Amino acid sequence: MKIKAAGVLSHSQPATPRASLTFPTVTALADGSLLATWRTGSTKDSADETIEFSRSTDGGETWSRAWKPFDSPIIEGLHGTLKICYRTELTPGHLLATAMWVDRTTYPDQPLFNEETEGCLPMSILLSDSHDSGESWSPWRLVPMPAEIGPASLTNPLLTLADGSLALSIETNKQYDDNAPWKQKVVFFHSDDQGRTWREPAVVGEDPTGRIFNWDLRCGVAPDGRVVSFAWTYDSVAATYLDIHRRISSDYGRTWSAAEAIGIADQAARPAILPDGRVVLAYVDRFGSRSIRARLASRIDGSFEPESEVVIYTHDKAATEDGNTGELLAEMSIWTFGLPYAEALPDGDVMVVYYAGTEEALDIRWARLAS
Repeated sequence: MKIKAAGVLSHSQPATPRASLTFPTVTALADGSLLATWRTGSTKDSADETIEFSRSTDGGETWSRAWKPFDSPIIEGLHGTLKICYRTELTPGHLLATAMWVDRTTYPDQPLFNEETEGCLPMSILLSDSHDSGESWSPWRLVPMPAEIGPASLTNPLLTLADGSLALSIETNKQYDDNAPWKQKVVFFHSDDQGRTWREPAVVGEDPTGRIFNWDLRCGVAPDGRVVSFAWTYDSVAATYLDIHRRISSDYGRTWSAAEAIGIADQAARPAILPDGRVVLAYVDRFGSRSIRARLASRIDGSFEPESEVVIYTHDKAATEDGNTGELLAEMSIWTFGLPYAEALPDGDVMVVYYAGTEEALDIRWARLAS
């Protein structure tokens, strides 16, 4: 692969509520435009965070001025913030947005992660519809979650599956003051009516002992209907990150193959799956080469060959892997590059967006890859 073009999608503004731009996404729409979103705030975890949008009509070469399509919603009488927003185009022009909302009322002025308990602030999942390619949106509606999920983390856009259903990927968390051992898992919820109702959760990744965590699950659907997931995998006893683990489902995400280490360390991006079945997987190598890279596989269960690799971004400051789980979670707030997100484009290229910069100013950047 090679980088055909690259640039900055949105510049941050230090010492303002737009100092920290993170959680970027990009969606190729049926009308030919690209719709990008990201989270903005004064820091990487702040009560002034919200979601911004930008659109490109020339394949990502230029982008519109950012706009904020959503007010900070009040959920069940509580004030909170939007941290993540994904979009899925169900039919041409009809987008379904999935967002993660953080309760900033119950534990005022507290950080997202509780370093002592490994719990996190209350979080909810919201849905909104647009019928004009993202220009206007319906009021948010709440996705009900079983108590066992705890604060719900959103890890991927809604998947449109080959059987016509939708799949919502959710990571479990502990309640903020819960001192019990954390037995984390990630699940799929399925909907047969475009997100109005949801079935019981199906487990995608779980270690019943609680030792291995499957974080930030990134997923895609292959042309043959199979579903693939990539987990950022962490050993909580050894306090170290493992290789990315892949799982594959042949029954629309109800059951999954055993986890397979793919020989790439650290955190996967949402994969870009091309019409011929090839997969471009961007990933963060935070503790080795301190870079964002991408590799190509011929199919979802194929090898990501090292010779296909392209370096998208290189950072000049080392990160530390020392510390317990709570300390590592707290350290996430100061990491200054990451969260790549890949989207297959109609011409066969792949757009990757990510954030990078300094603790004072994090920008959203893009790179267009030829596969």
